[in-house]
Amino acid sequence: MKKLSRCFSFFLLVFLFILTVSCARVVYKPTLAFGPPEAKWVEKVLSKMTIEEKIGQMVAWRYSGHFVNRDSEYLGKLESLIVKGKIGGLIIFGGEVYETAYLTNAMQKMAKIPLLIASDFERGAGNQISGATLFPPLMAIGATWSEEQAYLMGKITAFEARALGIHMTYAPVVDVNINPDNPIINVRSLGEDPEQVGKLAVSFIKGCQENGLIATAKHFPGHGDTDMDSHSVLPTVGGDRDRLESVELYPFKQAIKAGVQAVMTAHLHLPALDPTPDLPATLSSPIITGLLREKLGFKGLIVTDSMGMGGVTTLYSPVEAALKAVQAGVDMILLPPTPDEVIESLIHAVRNGQISESRINTSVKRILEAKARIGLHKNRTVNVDLLDKKVATKEHLQYADNVFENSLTLVKNEGSVLPLSGENQKIAVFSLSSDPGGYFAGRVFIQEVEERYPELITFYADAFTGEEFIQEAIKSSCEADVIVVALFSSLSAWKGSVDLVQSHIQLIQEAAANSTPVVVISFGSPYFLRHFSDVDSYLCAYRLDPQAQKAAVKAIFGEIDIKGRLPVSLPGLYPLGHGLTLFKKDVPHL
Repeated sequence: MKKLSRCFSFFLLVFLFILTVSCARVVYKPTLAFGPPEAKWVEKVLSKMTIEEKIGQMVAWRYSGHFVNRDSEYLGKLESLIVKGKIGGLIIFGGEVYETAYLTNAMQKMAKIPLLIASDFERGAGNQISGATLFPPLMAIGATWSEEQAYLMGKITAFEARALGIHMTYAPVVDVNINPDNPIINVRSLGEDPEQVGKLAVSFIKGCQENGLIATAKHFPGHGDTDMDSHSVLPTVGGDRDRLESVELYPFKQAIKAGVQAVMTAHLHLPALDPTPDLPATLSSPIITGLLREKLGFKGLIVTDSMGMGGVTTLYSPVEAALKAVQAGVDMILLPPTPDEVIESLIHAVRNGQISESRINTSVKRILEAKARIGLHKNRTVNVDLLDKKVATKEHLQYADNVFENSLTLVKNEGSVLPLSGENQKIAVFSLSSDPGGYFAGRVFIQEVEERYPELITFYADAFTGEEFIQEAIKSSCEADVIVVALFSSLSAWKGSVDLVQSHIQLIQEAAANSTPVVVISFGSPYFLRHFSDVDSYLCAYRLDPQAQKAAVKAIFGEIDIKGRLPVSLPGLYPLGHGLTLFKKDVPHL
């Protein structure tokens, strides 16, 4: 009886622990507030700053976590911007784990005021830092429909970022992707349903900020309904005010309500919000101050998207754009093409009365508060010796693999083509990349299939592969019992499209017209199915990473469950939330 009582007490304690943890996750306190010691530090530092130091705090420049010699011109420029330009932050683009932490520590030691280090960690720290944990794009999180997975992704990202000395992620993307032809958001978006995007974004934000990483909701007021890339030109979002309120702005409202600490502006023209011709939202006072600050009540840090993007540079000089952005209400200017010139021009603008010093003080105070909130006034460097214990742990990597697998979405499976048996089947596998130079994009996929079924017909192609080779591939596939097509078209700045080249579309259409079953796997945009809706099976993996390719092979051979659901609709074909469930094959007992 005592033993039974002890067991009951044990399970009761476990239940109470789980309940406590669950409750702790539900109750979320916005993290824009901090205690008296931090506030005292902010006021003390601000009161002693010169106008040059204040303006410098409002500018962030780029660096890389790759090895460079200390005498390099590159490091010389960085040191000049930190010591002489007194910049407030750095943004890391690429690097390795140890080099990143080492260089970040070195940069911090140069700065009079701690630097706010940021990066684009939309897919975890591995999105920029080789060796750190890499996740699939946010649309894959959308395909899981799981707030818990979004939270844990944010938590792991925060844990690794802070270990590397990085304090801020320019994520999550909260743009609602309602335009299938969007060339720059697409799979970076959580989906097309504003409510679902808001829920998942808030969970990711909580995961980040509850673990010491500043999250950034972007790209305000919403980049999901464009068919142009703001890296190249200034896109226009033509929705009326009611549509913008219910779609684009909805996730931002939820993020602000949840206490997101930063918002990034978009280089978009929105006539319904500001009719001034050719004026990006980044430079618009009605949008930045009137809407974001005053109407939506956002009190955190407002940062620009890169000021070197065509959405700004094709219309304004770096100096003019920076001045307009500050006048509009922006706190930090990211990546101005000529940082030294921009800093000098803003100092001059204060001295000649174009901008008041009180306006500058408001932004600098927010920047200092952000630094104090994450403890930079107490400790600005990281312990390099702990990196191998904190970055890319087995648990982190396993969780990321789980997300790659759980997000796989089976849209179509006519005739139950999947799972493939591999037994007594002649399989043709095509790797088709629409990216120039992406010839071997599907190497991992084909290698994984070959491990399970060595007798394959294989074919690689990229955007430059000639028509005669493609026709030869079609001819050789006639001998196969099933054709598996892996499609790759990466999403990248200045590319202008995430769609497929016509020759690859034609190959699939011709294959589908024959009697041989065709399985297509998208390692990119889910919208590819619009071009060949009569294929037998269609699986969405959302990204070309090796983890996605390995997960897809497991799925098509029935080694894992397929349970993802579309986070976007495929116009005229399948609705939001559609997804076939396919359970892994029973493994016979020996």
